[in-house]
Amino acid sequence: MDEIKESLMFKGVAERLTLGITRILENMPGVVDVRLAEREPAEKRSLLSWEQKNTCILPEDLRDFYLTTDGFTLTWSVKLDNECVPLGCMMVNSVARLCPLLQPVSLFSLPNAPSLADLDWEENSTESGLADAPAAPHFDSRSRIFELDSCGGSGKVCLVYKNCTPGVVAQKSEIWFLDRSLYWHFMTTTFTSYYRLMITHLGLPEWQYAFTPYGPSPQAKQWASLYQPLTFSSELSLADPAGDSYINKLDPTKAFKGKAKVCAPKKKQSAQCNLGSGTTAKSQASTGRHSGAKR
Repeated sequence: MDEIKESLMFKGVAERLTLGITRILENMPGVVDVRLAEREPAEKRSLLSWEQKNTCILPEDLRDFYLTTDGFTLTWSVKLDNECVPLGCMMVNSVARLCPLLQPVSLFSLPNAPSLADLDWEENSTESGLADAPAAPHFDSRSRIFELDSCGGSGKVCLVYKNCTPGVVAQKSEIWFLDRSLYWHFMTTTFTSYYRLMITHLGLPEWQYAFTPYGPSPQAKQWASLYQPLTFSSELSLADPAGDSYINKLDPTKAFKGKAKVCAPKKKQSAQCNLGSGTTAKSQASTGRHSGAKR
């Protein structure tokens, strides 16, 4: 009986924690093996230890999240040709894995070895038309960056504290996405907003790239259009004035239209002209002969 009560309690907590997305995924065509990892709440002393170690104050919503569950992992797969293919993954690292992105420099490293701090440069956002965009984090001591999600190797979602001073406790944080080219993209100001975005995008591959100027890969777009048609928005350049998209539309008259005839080269045209002039000269000569004969 106790085990049944605990399972029912976990199902109730999981339902509230996932905002009911597990039932939605299970009812989608082709979706199989929806798994939510069960985790115990984090202890308060571990949260206090993390704050003292990193000289940062956890956001209130993230603190409440960790006091509910020490991390979050929800995965789901699709069935293709009688084979289960892992597709969606929603993850938030535990307190123990909320590690700094910038590790301290090792004593055994070379003195002139390059580091991430060498990538920082002062960029004027007004010149690129991004005057209202928030300032990007830095890879040096001005920012304190912690990894929330490794995104399966396609980038990193980070909890970022900006404008930090050494020895001073940082309090204000934001959520940023670091792509594989080590370029920063702003996502949200609070963890709650990011968590809702993660649930809304179903943890599809490369969904974080929707917040970048170049977007996800074509394969990721196909998965999004299949399992996330309501929130997936195609590029404006692919839409016609009536609001319909040209994606998956085929016009046979244009696709299978024959090649246009290539005009003859100029040399052949000049040769034809010479032939034409020769024939005219011959005709003129023949007319002259006939006229002479008549005389």
